[in-house]
This record gives sequence, C-alpha cells and structure tokens, in this order.
Amino acid sequence: MAQHAELSAILEHFEKNAPEPVLSVITKARNDFIESFDPKAAIQVGETLPEFRLSDAVGNERSSAEFLANGPLLITFYRGEWCPFCNIALVGFQKIVDEIRSKGISFVAISPELPNQSLSTAEKHDLKFPVLSDVGNKYAKQLGILFQQPDSLRPIFDKFGHRFAERNGDDSLVVPVPATILIDEKGVVRNTFIDPDYTKRVEPATVLEWINGL
Repeated sequence: MAQHAELSAILEHFEKNAPEPVLSVITKARNDFIESFDPKAAIQVGETLPEFRLSDAVGNERSSAEFLANGPLLITFYRGEWCPFCNIALVGFQKIVDEIRSKGISFVAISPELPNQSLSTAEKHDLKFPVLSDVGNKYAKQLGILFQQPDSLRPIFDKFGHRFAERNGDDSLVVPVPATILIDEKGVVRNTFIDPDYTKRVEPATVLEWINGL
C-alpha cells in the first residue's frame, strides 16, 4: 500500500468512528490552520538552511554543520509519536533510509519531544536514523513552520492521554508543520514538502527522485 493510501485510511477510519463533538473540533482546528498558514513565511528553495544544534535521543548534541560536512542532508519534522500520521511517515523513511545513505546523504528526524521521548520513539519503531529534539520548537520557528494548536483541543488530548507537558517539556500545544527538506552539501535548500494539512506527507518515492536530481 502506498503511503498516501495508508494516511487516507487512517483519516477515513477516524472520520467514520470518532464521536461527532471530537471530530468537529479536530476538523475545525485542522481546516482553520490550513486556511491561515502562509507558505511564503516558511523556508524556501534556494535559501540557506539556518544552523541547528539539537540533542539526539541519548542526549548528544548534533549539528547541521556536522551532517553537512559529510554531504547533503535530508530533514523531516514530525509532530510527535502520539500522531499516527507521523508514525506512518517515519516508517516510510525507515524503508528507504539505506537507499538515502547509499547516495551519501545524511537523514535526521526532528520533533519537539524531549530526548527521553525521542528515545522511546526510536526504540519502538526500530529507527535507523537520528531523532533530534527541538525543545520549545525554537528551530521550527526559525524555519517558519509552527502550528499553535488551539486550546479547544486540550480536552481531547487529555482524554487520549497525550500529556504534552511530559512529552515536550511544556503544555503550549505548539507543534511543527510536518515538513521534509533536502539540503545540498553547501547548505542550500534544494527541495521542500511543507503542507499545513498534517494528514498529508511526502511520498518516499518523491524523496528518492529529489535525491537523484542532486
């Protein structure tokens, strides 16, 4: 099954089975953000990637300079392990990570979750790539890819047990817009997939096309 079909299946199941009050609040929050998001405010192709220094799942600091010293870099941002759409996307990257590396490209995933939570995610999904913590979404803010989820979602997250204060170190409900960015060895952004609709993600096959085009 193609990744877009998996994502669509999750959304369809949710829309068919979620209680109407929950469905309406979540759908409104998603649609409102899609309408308000300004793609021009996000990092653009041709721009230089701002430098980052972020902790990996075991607390080691990793930097963009470190990765770019070895060649091009592929980054994906995800909202958190609590998001089923994000988990499908991570598994999709896991399937092609060996091919990505065979092209001399480093790959990292970034989320606002604390390192101990990132470690849990990496272990649970047996990920073979670094998972970095952008605590406070400071780096995502630099890239213009923030989503301030509305307070109307708090009761729903609480019901589902998504304790953001424990996961992210704060309870602001801010998450990154899921984004995938390919940067060449000079630090210049060559391709991006930045969609305010978090139910949509870049296809792994498209990422490989990007890489082959470098």
